[in-house]
Amino acid sequence: MLVDSHCHLDHIDLSAWQGSLDRLLEAARERGVGGFISVGVDLESSSRLLQLPGRFADVAVTVGVHPLQRQQQPLPEVETLVDLGSRVGVVAIGETGLDNHYSAETADWQRESFIRHLRAAGTLGKPVIVHTRQAPEETLDLIRAHGDSESGGVLHCFTEDWATASAAMDLNFYISFSGIITFRNASKLREVVKKMPLDRLLLETDSPWLAPVPHRGKQNEPQYVVEVAKAVAELKGIKLEEIASVTTANANRLFGLNFGPNFG
Repeated sequence: MLVDSHCHLDHIDLSAWQGSLDRLLEAARERGVGGFISVGVDLESSSRLLQLPGRFADVAVTVGVHPLQRQQQPLPEVETLVDLGSRVGVVAIGETGLDNHYSAETADWQRESFIRHLRAAGTLGKPVIVHTRQAPEETLDLIRAHGDSESGGVLHCFTEDWATASAAMDLNFYISFSGIITFRNASKLREVVKKMPLDRLLLETDSPWLAPVPHRGKQNEPQYVVEVAKAVAELKGIKLEEIASVTTANANRLFGLNFGPNFG
């Protein structure tokens, strides 16, 4: 069984599934995906996601404000994040972090938002989901200064180098890889995958974005985490079933879940 450790179920266009989230998820289940973590990107979407764990036993959610939400969102209050994060089915705080690629001009807002998310996660004893792009050193510095080493977290949709991955793992973080590892220009990232210890590795789609080859250019879906898993298995030189078992165990351990261990 596989777990899509980072998707955005509320952002997926369901028209191809007759508007049914049930059908979308069932298509993934039929391919061996038995766990889904749907990630909040702002306070409104985070609040909407709270209904999903009650509807689907294999869906967990997170709450947070994405670093690229500056134009639409005020700074989240720690108390608000703690309140939302304490609800049933919420397994992490985020996504949060720093993005100097698309929105460097909002660096101060991003930094303060990130710190508040880290503090909320520490208060709750839950992991934090971190988005970092072109800001690896500052991201790690803020985790060191404000994060909770016991609950840790994950650098999601990882695109940085091995030194960043290694430093994050020293801070009790996991590293999550998306369909980007299947892209032609991702050779350096594939080298990072090869070096990764299996017990710190997670898989994700980040759907509806970043569909892996051979689906690149189309809407991404949770079922395509299978393609990510196959790519990782090939890079590591091990069977798909082993990648499925190990990454499911990792997701369960990090997020305090109990998704089933069997593949298929």
